[in-house]
Amino acid sequence: MIIGKSKKELEKMLAAGQLVGQVLQELRRMVQPGVPTIEVDRAAERMIRDAGALPTFKGYHGFPYSICASVNEQVVHGFPSNYELKEGDIFSIDCGATLDGFVGDTATTVPVGKVDRQLLDLVRITEECLELAIEQCRPGKHLGDIGAAVQQHAESHGYSVVRDYVGHGIGRRMHEDPQIPNYGKPGQGPKIRAGYVFAVEPMINLGSHHTKVLADGWTVITLDGKPSAHSEHTIAITEEGPQVLTRVGAPQAALAGSS
Repeated sequence: MIIGKSKKELEKMLAAGQLVGQVLQELRRMVQPGVPTIEVDRAAERMIRDAGALPTFKGYHGFPYSICASVNEQVVHGFPSNYELKEGDIFSIDCGATLDGFVGDTATTVPVGKVDRQLLDLVRITEECLELAIEQCRPGKHLGDIGAAVQQHAESHGYSVVRDYVGHGIGRRMHEDPQIPNYGKPGQGPKIRAGYVFAVEPMINLGSHHTKVLADGWTVITLDGKPSAHSEHTIAITEEGPQVLTRVGAPQAALAGSS
């Protein structure tokens, strides 16, 4: 069942979203050659706790860290470690925070130093896929419209869309109904209504869409070893259109929940 949110609940989700968006901004600034990914994780946890919130990921189904730190061919759910970022890497940071009982969830892929044009294009197209998906988050649209927008844009540029992992509803829990694939057909799936909140997160691969999970039970990599990029926002559906709760500086005036 898709849970609609009231105006008061959306205001709390905006606060959580703004917090985690600001944390992600700060984490982006840390990214440079020589930085161990575990340092980024520690900084995230410190900032989230200092703000009176909880790092949502830590302990979630046993996940041991506050961020997912995925480098190059790692798609999602990568473990922070002593791995030092290298010139030319791409580094996906996925971060969640729970504030006053509600969750904000956001992710981005950051180039490390000077990066090949091929990888910069992959990151750019992934971000464009997210923006196109956000535009479909409107009352009267269907879930299939979101996935179709991502799939069409990615595949038109020669990339593939990860099938094994999807976006999701979000609220008091990080993962709520519905699942939101990054592929689909326009006009299919449940109708989108005001008051819904989605975490939309394109995962786009340079090679094939196939993935596998490493022995740690979490880290997802591309099966062919080619790079992957990930971008995510938490989005409230309002009568006026999509409200990106995790985009820093998101206006509050448009928030209106379900009746």
